[in-house]
Amino acid sequence: MALAVAAPTPASAQDDRPMVIARNMDLNSLDPHRAFCDTCQIYNSSVYETLVTLNAENQLVPLLAESWKANGDQTEFTFTLAADAKFSDGSPVEAKDVKWSWERLKNLKGSASFLMGNVASIETPDARTVVVKMTAPNSEFVNIASAPYTAIVNSDVAEANGAKAGPDADRKDNAEAWFLQNSAGSAPFVLERYDPNAELRLKRNDAYWRTPPAVSAIVFRQVKDAVAQAQMLESGSADIAMQIDPDTAKTLQNPDVTVKTVPSYNFIYLALSPGAKANKVPLTKEVREAFEYALDRKGIIEFTIGDEGQVITAPIPIGFPGGGGYPEPEYNPEKAKELLAKAGHPDGITLEATFPNLNAYGIDLSLLMQKVQQDMAKVGIKIELQPVQFSTWRERVNGDGIPLTAVFYAPDYFGTAQYVEYFGMTEGSPWARRAGLKDPGDFNPREAELYKKALASSGDEAAKIWHEIGLEMIKDRIIFPIVSPNLILAYRNDVKGVRYSACCNLPLAELSR
Repeated sequence: MALAVAAPTPASAQDDRPMVIARNMDLNSLDPHRAFCDTCQIYNSSVYETLVTLNAENQLVPLLAESWKANGDQTEFTFTLAADAKFSDGSPVEAKDVKWSWERLKNLKGSASFLMGNVASIETPDARTVVVKMTAPNSEFVNIASAPYTAIVNSDVAEANGAKAGPDADRKDNAEAWFLQNSAGSAPFVLERYDPNAELRLKRNDAYWRTPPAVSAIVFRQVKDAVAQAQMLESGSADIAMQIDPDTAKTLQNPDVTVKTVPSYNFIYLALSPGAKANKVPLTKEVREAFEYALDRKGIIEFTIGDEGQVITAPIPIGFPGGGGYPEPEYNPEKAKELLAKAGHPDGITLEATFPNLNAYGIDLSLLMQKVQQDMAKVGIKIELQPVQFSTWRERVNGDGIPLTAVFYAPDYFGTAQYVEYFGMTEGSPWARRAGLKDPGDFNPREAELYKKALASSGDEAAKIWHEIGLEMIKDRIIFPIVSPNLILAYRNDVKGVRYSACCNLPLAELSR
């Protein structure tokens, strides 16, 4: 069904003071089709626009597209662009820009290219119409079109500065350096300046085709430490602090500061890799099941963040289609010991645990792994902890594999398919590769079958299928979600519009004083 255009929300009076945000920026690129990180989501959605976006209730609403529709079997999607949409240089946003942008995203073969992996072709019958045909049914494609990584770029400007969208874009595109100093979007802000490891500055797009934002500029200051972020907030040198952990939040006593705690869609998980070269014993299903029973999830949450998080069982966020409502995992050390003995390890086993040495969503992964180490010792599983830099972790997990690891995940868009594609034990999935699965019998064919069925369905029917896949992923016992940490929003009292978004993290255009 086609949807009507939502009327722009009037902005409050414009404010010439910059809004300062303290954040540990994890930017890997300012090229919207190469960027892939939490800060990237904020940047992309503030400087570039997508065809659709999410409102505060996680409902799809128009942005560059005034309407859209899908055919009956979810293999063709037609978008009609808003007639008055324009880029920051005043040129119109046209269908050719959508086609070029999405083909570039796919052909750069980067981290977010998977979002366009099922697109067979993109047609542009006229300047305002985009027809996307899929290789197979995909009921989540409109949700994917809300992901900030599907940003629509001014193709004429980008091409003039070295950007390519053709099949050889991964080899011939050389625009990344240009994007570090320039932007070519249609959103409420434009890039003013980026000083790596110091500051990212955006300025208001006064020619924005809808209502311009209320603040004149947004300044991200690179601040790694939560305590330092809190001090900036209390002193007034920052308006928003984005990575305040629960312990630091308790120290905030300034009456001019607001602290809110909201559920997030992020989660921390452990993973076992049976195919890792460093394994000292085979990580059979019995051994992996023993590991599951030895995990004291509630104890881990209490040890790391107190009561500021929810137990999560399947690798699907609570609140996403098919997320939540799973059987609570059982903590049973005695059963874990029995399973280890049955697997031929009555005296226990030793596992190497390599993980990123960082704080994710307020949880210190080193602290979390110390608690896991204590839990496992009770059943005879000796854990050898090896914290490393994130770049080292990425190289190892994608190389020889890691027997046991801990890491984090945040959604790339509001949809469940991404979790099945990433965590499912299906041929070609990232975690099937990292787990070292090679033989056909190692994979879970039921997940692949249900995945196709879910993408050919929609609404409640699809949610039931996604939930069934979640149960299958639990049974794989490769991915062990631990906790979905609450998100702490900390900001000065005069700041309005601060909220957590499933697509965009922090919608900057909604901020005002």
